[in-house]
Amino acid sequence: MNYWLVIGVSFCYLALLFGLASWAERRSAAGRSFVGNPYIYALSMAVYCTAWTYYGSVGRAATTGLGYLAIYIGPTLMAPLWWVVLRKIIRICKVQRITTIADFISSRYGKNITLGSIVTIICVLGIIPYISIQLKAIASSLDILTGMNEVGRSPLFGDTSFYIALGLGLFTIVYGTRHVEATERHEGMVTAIAFESLFKLVIFIVAGVFVTYGLFNGFGDIMQQATQLPDFERLMTFDNDSGFSQWFWMVVLSMLAILFLPRQFQVAVVENVNEQHLNKAMWLFPLYLFAINIFVLPIAFGGDLLFGNAGIDADMFVLAIPLSEGQSLLALMVYLGGFSAATSMVIVATIALSVMVSNNLVMPLLVAIPAVKNQYQNQLTKILLFSRRLGILVILLLAYLYYKGVAEYYSLVEVGLVSFAAVAQFAPAIIGGIFWKEGTKNGALAGIVVGSVLWFYTLVVPSMVGVGMLPNSILEHGPLGIAWLKPFELFGLQGMDYISHAMFWSMFLNVGLYIGVSLLSKQTSQERNQAEVFVDIFKYSTVFESSIVWKGTAYIPDIKSLLVNFLGEKKAEVAMKAYKRKYPEPEDESGKADPKLVTYAEKLLSGVIGSSSARIMVSSVVKEEEISIDEVLNILKESQQLISINNELRRKSMELRRATEQLRSANERLKQLDQLKDEFLSTVTHELRTPLTSIRALSEILYDNPEMEREDQEHFLQTIVKESERLTRLITQVLDLERFESGKQKLNLGPVHIEEVVRESVQALEQLVQEKNIDLVVDVQHNLPSINGDKDRLIQVLVNLISNAIKFCNPEHGRIIVSGYYIDGDIKVNVVDNGKGIDPEFHKQIFDKFYQAQNQNIRKPEGSGLGLAISKKIIESHQGRIWVESEVGKGSKFSFVLPVKVNVPANV
Repeated sequence: MNYWLVIGVSFCYLALLFGLASWAERRSAAGRSFVGNPYIYALSMAVYCTAWTYYGSVGRAATTGLGYLAIYIGPTLMAPLWWVVLRKIIRICKVQRITTIADFISSRYGKNITLGSIVTIICVLGIIPYISIQLKAIASSLDILTGMNEVGRSPLFGDTSFYIALGLGLFTIVYGTRHVEATERHEGMVTAIAFESLFKLVIFIVAGVFVTYGLFNGFGDIMQQATQLPDFERLMTFDNDSGFSQWFWMVVLSMLAILFLPRQFQVAVVENVNEQHLNKAMWLFPLYLFAINIFVLPIAFGGDLLFGNAGIDADMFVLAIPLSEGQSLLALMVYLGGFSAATSMVIVATIALSVMVSNNLVMPLLVAIPAVKNQYQNQLTKILLFSRRLGILVILLLAYLYYKGVAEYYSLVEVGLVSFAAVAQFAPAIIGGIFWKEGTKNGALAGIVVGSVLWFYTLVVPSMVGVGMLPNSILEHGPLGIAWLKPFELFGLQGMDYISHAMFWSMFLNVGLYIGVSLLSKQTSQERNQAEVFVDIFKYSTVFESSIVWKGTAYIPDIKSLLVNFLGEKKAEVAMKAYKRKYPEPEDESGKADPKLVTYAEKLLSGVIGSSSARIMVSSVVKEEEISIDEVLNILKESQQLISINNELRRKSMELRRATEQLRSANERLKQLDQLKDEFLSTVTHELRTPLTSIRALSEILYDNPEMEREDQEHFLQTIVKESERLTRLITQVLDLERFESGKQKLNLGPVHIEEVVRESVQALEQLVQEKNIDLVVDVQHNLPSINGDKDRLIQVLVNLISNAIKFCNPEHGRIIVSGYYIDGDIKVNVVDNGKGIDPEFHKQIFDKFYQAQNQNIRKPEGSGLGLAISKKIIESHQGRIWVESEVGKGSKFSFVLPVKVNVPANV
């Protein structure tokens, strides 16, 4: 493929990233932040999958088999622990305004400059090899795609990879160092990284599908043919105990790397906008790792089968296979996928490292030397930005030189593991620092320094020997012929692979020294304060003053001037106004600043120049007094008491608020019940008056007309009897309801057969059914089991339901179905009509004794409205339940169920 075409496409891709990042920045400025989406956050964490994953996993699978999976098993195992570990780190960094790994460790152990500087140097030395393999991956893929070999090209200006590194540096400078505050979100960068994560995943899967289903007949076919490879059995099994040892340490390495690689810290912690996004990332990120590894083995075995001993670098199988099959477009897309995987890592890593360098190496030198600080006092912001931009270019230049000098001779995975082992040295100080209050600066310093020295000696030195920078005798005989100092057999330990050997010694001494020295040394007041805040961050993050342990003399104008030097006039003014809104106490007449303002200013500066430098700058304008450990503990104790009191007040306030709401609700309910009671009494009175009025009127007619014809007398008497019966029923209903609600109603219990209840209920209403010309269908299952109940009361329920159905059936073609059957230990009875139906809104209310009086327009029988209320009480007293299913215009279905085996109390 044409060389310049590929170069042009590469830079067009970078231009696309520029455009995407710019769009995200504009969207954010318009108040529609793109990174507020948890999926973007989870995808940005996939920056973990670099050229190592894209190319190196295939290469490692082709040479070592299943061993490549360990690098992805570790993060998958760590993901469920993010809510415990990573969330705590995120909270600490938000409260303390921490922006880098170096700043985190420095801040935890008393904001110590030396510790932050050492961690920065180790990070730079450890990550430069990792950046170099990204440049190597880009250069190697470019060579294969274009058929050119750049090995013979002159370095720097004659080397395309140099210009690629320069282009990445310019992109990183534009979107990674636009603001002086390192805590500000890089929304454009994060959006671009998320896009690259999705892009490389899709392209890798497409390449995998092409190999697996385009060149072979699926996974089974590849695996079946791969069994003919001479080393297939070795690739798919552990050959010896060292294989298990290597797996263990690789898993441990990757578990630590997903937390402590500078780029992972940047996207997972600094760029986090919401802790709840971890909930999504905890399952989506492992799913991403699974998806991007599905086709690794098929591509690896496919490359071995297709190329045999052709000398093709296994790392480049994913690109070489489509190219060898004449799929130029696919090969170009695969190249861009690998380019994407490499560039995303380079961009984020160089941003993180440049901030570390400026905050922990450059700024401490500037602010610690009075002459320099005074001379450049008004230009510190410009110097800070310049140092970060220059740092990005220098880091990329060093990575390029390392690639040309060392990484070019090793596989991507071999070099990447060196970087993993470097950042693993921070794990004891960080994990111990957030869970163990007794960890000290001296312990962290001893552990990190010794662990890093052993890392360098057992991993970096051998790589330098391998490329001829150091004599081979160091590996064969040890330095100065001392055999027990051989890098691969340190202190006589043999039988381990080089990674396991290096990790064992470095971590053994690192952890041992961290714990041992911490127990033997004492903490300063600042260390103790930070230890309390870090370990108990979820207590202190809710109350700002609780983490303040400072006393001395400071003046507000000096604090303001300090903020202006680094934030500028506008941002400094905004910051001071925000402080006054939060703490609206009157200023001291003498202009003295209280401890809260001093700590507030220091935390603001920490987000700009790091905690160590911020500490120096604040100390330069205030007169701080020594504070003892006892004073620290007393202040922290008072803070914890304050938090406890605040929490208790908040809890009691919530309880009071809930009690007030409950009282208000109960009062409203009482008012409603009182109103309903009045309406109910009015309704009942009306219902009583109606038959009484009729009885009295007819009786008076009979009394005043003794000569009335016999036929008329009988008619009047018959009406009087009916009205008397109506009156009796009403009174009985009221008394029944009162007895049920008061618990005085007694049931006459005995074996009851539902068939008999249905038959007698229908017979009682047969005449009324015939008069209204209603089609009544009875469908009751034969031989139903009996229940223990009150037969008369159950007949009362069914008569009430059928009576209601008769009253509200379709007046022209009325139809009622009464059914009963046994189901799941219950007997269910249904009464279905084809009337007007009931709005679902009223399904529950129609069983309320008060409801009809309040809603006279709903469909219920004329009268007091007590029938359904009493029916509900009767059914519930039998430990059953009753309900209605209906829609307007579609009839109604009243149902009740009664348990077959139940002990119903005789007095309910």
